[in-house]
Amino acid sequence: MTQEHRNKAGFETRAIHAGYEPDAMTGAVNPPIYASSTYKQDGVGGLRGGYEYSRSANPTRTALEGALAAVEDGEKGFAFASGLAAEDTIIRALTRPGDHVVIPDDAYGGTHRLFDKVAKVWGTDHSPASVADTDAVAAAIEPGRTRLVWVETPTNPMLTIGDIEALAAVAHDAGALLVVDNTFASPYLQQPLTLGADVVVHSTTKYVGGHSDVVGGAVVVRDLELAEKIGYHQNAMGAVAGPFDAFLTHRGLKTLGVRMDRHCDNAERVVQFLDGDPRVAEVIYPGLAAHPGHEVAARQMKRFGGMISFRVAGGEEQALAVCERAEVFTLGESLGGVESLIEHPGRMTHASVAGTDLEVPADLVRLSVGIETADDLVGDLDRALG
Repeated sequence: MTQEHRNKAGFETRAIHAGYEPDAMTGAVNPPIYASSTYKQDGVGGLRGGYEYSRSANPTRTALEGALAAVEDGEKGFAFASGLAAEDTIIRALTRPGDHVVIPDDAYGGTHRLFDKVAKVWGTDHSPASVADTDAVAAAIEPGRTRLVWVETPTNPMLTIGDIEALAAVAHDAGALLVVDNTFASPYLQQPLTLGADVVVHSTTKYVGGHSDVVGGAVVVRDLELAEKIGYHQNAMGAVAGPFDAFLTHRGLKTLGVRMDRHCDNAERVVQFLDGDPRVAEVIYPGLAAHPGHEVAARQMKRFGGMISFRVAGGEEQALAVCERAEVFTLGESLGGVESLIEHPGRMTHASVAGTDLEVPADLVRLSVGIETADDLVGDLDRALG
């Protein structure tokens, strides 16, 4: 697919065709799995197609990286072994000991752990701020030290919405870069680079892969100078996606659009059921007009996503019971797969932030709404609520 066609094509067309042309020898329409660690050179230093060693580049991974760049409307994509590997590479590539990062006060527990237990020891400090409060983010910036403003929108698990365009302006005014974790929205619902973000990061384990069968991460940028830094550290640190993982992730990306439409349809049905139910104290979903970030989400997202959080009326014990009683919703960590998942963030995905400013409510339940029959999902939650 030529650059000209890519720029004009719709999302689904880019997701299916960008990054790879049918194999010249066989016409294979899918990228082969190049299970090779090294490549024959045409003379000393004569690389065939630029490939020499699969940590540096692998054709299967190259195809995925091209497709990731296309769907995020970026110039260069990078595929990693996990979302946290992608995040760690960003930190090492774009900060140095003594630098400072602003992070969400409602961040994924693994992201907080990476900053608090790994990057902090290395010498990069951080401060939390609400992504919904642009003034609070600006106040958390330390002039001359802050190199990155790190944002999730929607956040995990409280589904807080940040105004990407406004946050980009705040970061850039301070000489910092805006990094947006776009995992919850997916590239189908939101493209942060078009709104002023400098770096987009994903756990491709989630919606991009979409089938709970592969772990991966991604970084996408527009600026080629940033791309050079990220690419250098990807190779130097080595946490790359293997060819089999790259193949599965690329296969998932091709159906992202149709899957996300069903995720959103089902989530809206579930929210309609939960909202106003006396057994539920609060429903947290950006698609609700009462959500504080609804207007911003409506402006920068295509739809409102497949993630729902809610607080039960009976407190923590009832929240745990709901998780235990669900049957169609599988009790498990992660999100974004075709199957629906239910979890208790305080005891599961966000246990690492207990006792910190990022601690989540004990009565909170998080749903990753899959693509099953909507009536079955609603019926399951009705039984689980008791």
